[in-house]
Amino acid sequence: MAQAGRRWQRSLFPWLLQFGFTQCKSDPCVFTMTRTVSGVDHQLVLGCYVDDLFTLYSHEGAGSLYDQFVGALTKRWNVEDEGPVSDLLNVDITAHADHVELKQEKYIAHLVNTYLPDRVPLAFHKTRAPPASETLPKLAEHALLTKPDRYIDRKLLADYQSLVG
Repeated sequence: MAQAGRRWQRSLFPWLLQFGFTQCKSDPCVFTMTRTVSGVDHQLVLGCYVDDLFTLYSHEGAGSLYDQFVGALTKRWNVEDEGPVSDLLNVDITAHADHVELKQEKYIAHLVNTYLPDRVPLAFHKTRAPPASETLPKLAEHALLTKPDRYIDRKLLADYQSLVG
């Protein structure tokens, strides 16, 4: 069912707000919550993409805000914890002891293969650059619609515009 994810969101989002989350104004699929548990501030950040939830939490274990959230969520819906996330929306995610590493190597390789098939910057091939009518809309779409690492697309777009400008 093509609309199943959207229907679930229409049920989930009000429930999240009632649970105490705050919906992000700039991205309505992102929710945050801070609550004091046993004198310690616990934080949750929740992202919803179609029918997947991505949760970042400051504390885990019995009684933590994350534990309370997962308990309430599984009581309300039949959800499955797929464990630690390794990739989300073309971003590879690796958790380390003191930081989280985000990479977009596959996505960047896709952009290079698509827009720089000879792996040589367009600046070196001014006469071979594809027509702006073909390339600019694609680069603009990537620059505007992808959230992570927008710099790469904007740099490609700016480089290309300087060539055809």
